[in-house]
Amino acid sequence: MAWLKGIISIVLLTGNTLFWGIPLVALSLLKLALPFQAVQGWLLKNLNRVASLWITTNNLWIRHWLKPDWCISLPDTLSKDCHWLVIANHRSWTDVFVMLYTLHDHLPMPRFFIKRELIWVPILGLAWWALKFPMMRRYSASQLKRRPHLAKHDLRATQKLLTHIDRTPVTIYNFAEGTRFTRAKHEQQQSPYQHLLKPRAGGCAQVMTMMGHELSGIIDVTLDYRHGRPRFRDLLCGRSARITLRARRLDIPGWMPGGDYLNDTHYRERFQAWINALWQEKDQQLSCTTAS
Repeated sequence: MAWLKGIISIVLLTGNTLFWGIPLVALSLLKLALPFQAVQGWLLKNLNRVASLWITTNNLWIRHWLKPDWCISLPDTLSKDCHWLVIANHRSWTDVFVMLYTLHDHLPMPRFFIKRELIWVPILGLAWWALKFPMMRRYSASQLKRRPHLAKHDLRATQKLLTHIDRTPVTIYNFAEGTRFTRAKHEQQQSPYQHLLKPRAGGCAQVMTMMGHELSGIIDVTLDYRHGRPRFRDLLCGRSARITLRARRLDIPGWMPGGDYLNDTHYRERFQAWINALWQEKDQQLSCTTAS
């Protein structure tokens, strides 16, 4: 009875969010009301603690209630005491839960690049703001061509997060495609990849510009739904079938930290070439999986 399992999953997820949402909202409102540096540091530390408990509780009911059939491959050199950048492809909301389920015990607290519109999501939107998730505006190529200064909005959003990275280790997650994969988007983009959309280099480049020297490495994550369904409701109903997550640690090239992606044309082209090559490797990997 998949539908019954889905209803119970929704109850568990909602109940967990409401339970931890109370202290999250209380701390977030205090953070808004008390803009003093010493207090802000204490509040952010406790916000991280509550958010971590929300993730841990979600992982418990996923493990024991959904009992997912996921194939996971992780490097051995991960640490919760360092800063990391995670780059992944994006298929659905399921991605977030799979990645947090897989990586939460191995990496420090996550910060996702999220769309600015998600600030209006009840409870979570306020928590994302208080936890300093970088909230990005999505502009088309034509908009940026007409008004290049718009690109600086995303830079400022990233800066707000990175000004606090010296206080506690963080993991910055970036779905480089900027949106979930669909065949319609794939055709509209005329993507050169069979299984992926075109990656956007700007978010990763901004992280490298401002904290590249503090990062311990890049975690390249490939999410493979070739044998399952990416829809979030299928996960909740226990019908997601096999999902494969492969993570590998990449060293940061020496030229990458501290560059100026917005104003240095050579650096921008080099970074775009790097991430396009990474995406080509992902696409080949997914093609090999499909063929097998």
